[in-house]
Amino acid sequence: MTVRLGINPITWTNDDMPELGGDIPLETCLAEASEAGFSGIEMGGKFPRDAETLRTLLDRHSLRLVSGWYSAHLARRSASEEAEKVDAHLRLLVAMGCSVMVFAEGHGSTDGDPAAPLSRRPILPDSEWPGFCARLNETARHLGMHGVRLAFHHHMGTVVQTEAEIDRLMAGTHDEVGLLLDTGHLVYAGGDPLAVARRHPRRIVHVHCKDVRADVLRASLTSDSSFLRAVLDGVFTVPGDGSIDYAAVLAPLARAGYSGWLVVEAEQDPAKAHPLTYARMGFTNLRRAAEAAGFALQ
Repeated sequence: MTVRLGINPITWTNDDMPELGGDIPLETCLAEASEAGFSGIEMGGKFPRDAETLRTLLDRHSLRLVSGWYSAHLARRSASEEAEKVDAHLRLLVAMGCSVMVFAEGHGSTDGDPAAPLSRRPILPDSEWPGFCARLNETARHLGMHGVRLAFHHHMGTVVQTEAEIDRLMAGTHDEVGLLLDTGHLVYAGGDPLAVARRHPRRIVHVHCKDVRADVLRASLTSDSSFLRAVLDGVFTVPGDGSIDYAAVLAPLARAGYSGWLVVEAEQDPAKAHPLTYARMGFTNLRRAAEAAGFALQ
């Protein structure tokens, strides 16, 4: 099977912490993403939200829009309310030819609070899971009617963080609800990306590839630091620069016929981790791992 390699602009600029790369122009980000070898990039806060403007900008750098993050509140909103909230974002992704939407549950999340220890992240009560999954099913069907697959992003500091919560989400939803496998977030949460890839290979519709510095992770967990504090401390890096075996994790996806994007998404401080250097490293290492797993690059 063939895959395409993309990158997230968080390598250059962190929308949750504008002090990280806020001064780096979008043109620099796009030029360097292309120079590093990537054929696509995900949406960032500096991107124009008009499809024609955005298409012209990306075409200038031979890049495609891969997808864009959406923070839902289905733990409290109805599916019809969520459909109204997501409409403008959905229309932009459709106009840009995107096949998936990066979709996370944001209700009560602590990932954007630099003062919130991860132990304070929200937990969805058992009684609320069936309704949450039903609303997620309905929202996924709505996106699917527009040709976009919902790629649910398990994420630190949210109600779907752990491996067990991922399994519960997959068991409680229909196949229309796809899974975004984020290797770094899963390792951070104490999970095993390879085990999840083996259990849910045909539900995985998008992949975020961030590696983990094991020593920084241990220190962050011991101190119960906030997610953003751990990012500043350098918990994440690009594939091949940490502890995750990407060839092993990607192999079950290759066997299952995965043909989407593999996206390098490794938030770091650009003042410490030179963006172009790490983008090139991520591209080289991820390409090598993808080919070792049995993928061909498109």
